[in-house]
Amino acid sequence: MNKPSLTEIVDQLASSLKARGQMMASAESCTGGLIAGACTEISGSSDWFERGFVTYSNAAKTELLDVPAALIKDQGAVSDAVARAMAAGALVHSRAQWAVAVTGVAGPTGGSVDKPVGTVWLAWATPHGVQAEHHRFPGDRTAVRRATVQRALAGLLQRL
Repeated sequence: MNKPSLTEIVDQLASSLKARGQMMASAESCTGGLIAGACTEISGSSDWFERGFVTYSNAAKTELLDVPAALIKDQGAVSDAVARAMAAGALVHSRAQWAVAVTGVAGPTGGSVDKPVGTVWLAWATPHGVQAEHHRFPGDRTAVRRATVQRALAGLLQRL
């Protein structure tokens, strides 16, 4: 079976959230608002998409989402702990019941031996807790960002 398109995922996400009378929020670093953009591409998304945080800098993660600066310093901005803190912070600072967060190295610069280009951490804050995943997406900056958006929203849909 073919993998669903981003549009299909967003449509299913919208239907599922609206049926529950619930909303989602996004906290984005490496995608720079593309998750929020994909969600708000459809008319009426304000019924289920509450808000998006673009926290590209470490200071923004701390100021807008309450990610501890010490956590970023100790673990790095691209880490399980920071992704989880971003997702949890998005729930605290919104009226949403569900949140997705992403942080990664989209490239072409910024990679390291430990965190090469394509390294992405995703996290989902749900009524049942926070879960995270690590991925290494192939391709250029556009491909990494596109794959991150797709996985972030598909992962949220799976958890609904």
